[in-house]
Amino acid sequence: MPNGPRLVIDGACYHIMTRGNNKQKVFGAEKDFYKYMDLLIKYKKRYKFRLYGYCLMPNHIHIMGQIYEKNILYKFMHGLNRAYTGYFNKTYGRVGHLWQGRFKSKVIIKDKYLMNCINYIESNPARAEIVKSPHEYIWSSYRERNMLNPAYNVLDDLTL
Repeated sequence: MPNGPRLVIDGACYHIMTRGNNKQKVFGAEKDFYKYMDLLIKYKKRYKFRLYGYCLMPNHIHIMGQIYEKNILYKFMHGLNRAYTGYFNKTYGRVGHLWQGRFKSKVIIKDKYLMNCINYIESNPARAEIVKSPHEYIWSSYRERNMLNPAYNVLDDLTL
């Protein structure tokens, strides 16, 4: 059954999720996380996507951010996912799809939900028992948001 149309609203914040095909790992080595982060920086600048939170899990990704024009959400994620797929397939001698279907996105309407959603995203590694506490995981926005020597400085100012 095909997916219905995506709800896209100018100026809205979104919780975006995408998962590896058949729940496969999309990060085979530490260099893959770095590559994805470099691409995330490139595409957020290209499309003026305001990034408020993220978490790169071994087989899926969570991103929270804001768009200012309807067509930006699709362009941002399409460019990011396509660029990373090309890198991954070339690096690992693969062909074909890396991601399971199209990305999912949920509109974030209320300010309190926005903060709860960021906390949910950043707590993913602890819930999956990859680490004991979110501050131990370097591939999420937790360390940057809490000024704990992050691996990357990529977040935009979160002004509600």
